[in-house]
Amino acid sequence: MQLQMTVRLPDELHQEILTLANRLHLKRSDIVRIALEKFTKDNLDNDTSPYERVKDLIGSVSTGIPDLGQEHRKYLLERIKKDA
Repeated sequence: MQLQMTVRLPDELHQEILTLANRLHLKRSDIVRIALEKFTKDNLDNDTSPYERVKDLIGSVSTGIPDLGQEHRKYLLERIKKDA
């Protein structure tokens, strides 16, 4: 059984939906349905840990300082003194 929902939209968003619907030859309700399905899928299926979401980024930037992990305090203090 399909349920009906009434939603108030700003004029600008309504115009964007109308433009997309015309361009894609779909009904406005189809555009809204697709957007809601994507939004709910992206947010409900996102029960991964913060680490899982960024693990591909870890180590992707190099500082050129080989011991930064062990000596981070030393380098931070040097930077603060330099900028002071």
